[in-house]
Amino acid sequence: MQKYNIHTVHKDETLKSIATLYGLDKDALKHFHNNHCTVKDMILINLNGQKELFVPRTAVADKNSLVKFGKGNSLTLQPENALRKYSVVITIEKGESKNELKYETSVRWLKTEKGHQFFEIDRTSNLYLNEEEVNEIADLLAYRTSAVLFPLQISTDEHGKFETVENAEIFPKRWTAVKEELYKEFEGETVDEYCEKIEKVISEPEAINLYIKNDYFIRALFFGIYQSFGKEYKTEITTTFPIVDNAIEPKYKLTLETDPLKEETGLITIEGSGTLYEERDIDDFIRKSPFSLIIEDNPVMNEEGTFRIISYLKRETSLPESLYLECSIMLQEEKKISVSVSGIDEK
Repeated sequence: MQKYNIHTVHKDETLKSIATLYGLDKDALKHFHNNHCTVKDMILINLNGQKELFVPRTAVADKNSLVKFGKGNSLTLQPENALRKYSVVITIEKGESKNELKYETSVRWLKTEKGHQFFEIDRTSNLYLNEEEVNEIADLLAYRTSAVLFPLQISTDEHGKFETVENAEIFPKRWTAVKEELYKEFEGETVDEYCEKIEKVISEPEAINLYIKNDYFIRALFFGIYQSFGKEYKTEITTTFPIVDNAIEPKYKLTLETDPLKEETGLITIEGSGTLYEERDIDDFIRKSPFSLIIEDNPVMNEEGTFRIISYLKRETSLPESLYLECSIMLQEEKKISVSVSGIDEK
């Protein structure tokens, strides 16, 4: 993330006039420039032939281009009355195998309560697998049976991170009608199998939460990017992601950064990158072990995996306009999940 801007020195400009242009003290500007330039371009007392000056990223003539942070350079999710429609592309890669899922969904803000946000998520399109509408019986039944969960209501914590499903009690009531429609269209052991699977999920609130925690779109959109970024506009967090089937999700250590200056489009950028941060090794994950089978006082952390996220906000408190999340882990071969979310403008 860029940490400074560059001012091109024009004829007759002085160190003082440039500092005044940006609302800076002359000595503060000199100190900042000297900390970022090469030795030959350092300012001794006044300008002495410098063609460019390094100025703080927040030193701009147009103050409207600055992000309006809260205390501690924080961003807070407060998306009152928000209603967004998104296009979602999920790519799952394992070795040479690659599959791409596409669909559209809507997210509607419901309320704020004690710092927590509540949303309703609904499906607004069919599911496409590798550019073709899903028609394989197994994929179709998995998608159609899970329709009982939608519209889905969830809550997030104060950082905008998915917390829990809020309308689990209504799923059993919906199931009768959904099941009836399924059996009008399908028959045989396969539909019985998928119906039994979803019935097990909706019969237990904890099972529902676990099921939704594995939804890549929900985990990406409600990742928890609304943080306090501090004076350097960055912060470190530890997060998890359901990239593998395991009772305890793999843990990643990330550095999240934000730019105090909006893009030319007016969007606010938040980026994060990091690596796997686990005591469990590759074999532990292959065996689906929830913990390391080797206990050490000072374990060598497994970093055989990467994590990257970039999100764009229209306003400091808004839901993302778009985002991209990529998560990988090494098993017998590398497995990688990528989630691309793009807002759809209503015409």
